[in-house]
Amino acid sequence: MTANLSHKKVVTVKVSVVMPIYNVEAFVADAINSVLAQSFDDFELILINDCSQDNSLSICKQFTDPRVRIIEHQQNQGLAAARNTGIRHALGQYVAFIDSDDMWHSEKLQQHVSHLDNAPEVGISFSRSLFMNYQGQKINVYQMPQLTNIKAKDLLCRNPVGNGSAPVIRHETLSDIQYQSPSKGLASSKSQALNKSNAHNCYFDENFRQSEDIECWLRIVTTTHWKIEGIPAPLTFYRLNDQGLSSDLNKQYASWEKMICKAKGYAPELLAQHENKARAYQLRYIARQAIRNKDGKEAVKYLHLALKTAPSIIQAETGRTLATMSAAYLLKLLPLNLYRVCEDLAQRILGRIQASKINRDGVDPTLLK
Repeated sequence: MTANLSHKKVVTVKVSVVMPIYNVEAFVADAINSVLAQSFDDFELILINDCSQDNSLSICKQFTDPRVRIIEHQQNQGLAAARNTGIRHALGQYVAFIDSDDMWHSEKLQQHVSHLDNAPEVGISFSRSLFMNYQGQKINVYQMPQLTNIKAKDLLCRNPVGNGSAPVIRHETLSDIQYQSPSKGLASSKSQALNKSNAHNCYFDENFRQSEDIECWLRIVTTTHWKIEGIPAPLTFYRLNDQGLSSDLNKQYASWEKMICKAKGYAPELLAQHENKARAYQLRYIARQAIRNKDGKEAVKYLHLALKTAPSIIQAETGRTLATMSAAYLLKLLPLNLYRVCEDLAQRILGRIQASKINRDGVDPTLLK
């Protein structure tokens, strides 16, 4: 169904799932189906069309499940604005986010609802993630972040949430960080009537086209009482899409620096103590992105910048730093076909080690399928 933007129905659901849609005709049906297949069914799925130019909207309209609501007419403003639109329309106690090229395990919402229901101090619940390749095939390598006792410095340096399809957040938590921003790009006078004085509530910063998620999580942790905590099951399936926003490494790094500049305004002591180390971790992360893009020259460049910025990351995370270094140099020096053989072997070994760790953490084996 198409959402009526002139008013909200007086309906209460447990979870509102927010999915921005922009030029994802190859992936969006799988993303939607993974939400509709959830074992926990007290949810609404809000699809925000961010002015797609392909057949994404037509595909969305083929779904007749009454839990699906489509917001059709929003000028292209990026993920932050689309998520904000979804949050403003959300009726749920909890708000979950999924990017339209990712997928969820069928138990994801059930696990997060249980987590948040039983941990009233937690404002952001997230899960581990399993990587998929571009074609949607699981490659049995996982994002394995810190799950508990997460401080602001941990979030700044490593972003344990990992990706935009992992978190489920209390609506109350988002309300605690909302602010007013001038209305930009809403399509109709009806939609603008929702906003007093031509302004609307924001949660994510719409000035960011990237790094909007980590900026939001950091603002929650540093300016509110809410805690952030992960659950050990890999319930998010994250697609390695070299056509996505993260593929432009220079823009990604510039956006992160813009986020740091903003964070200095609300967390100056945190930045004074940890900015340099955080920058080194970010540069190392971008080196890994370059490795995924099979760009050895850029990988080595960003790795060198990371080590020059804060050599201490070698001691702090020896294994990950040396693994990044090895991959960057092998990619730069070896023929690509030979590098792929090495990469495949390394991924197999890493995946087995990670799966063993997940099993030791007590995750139900059926959640790994």
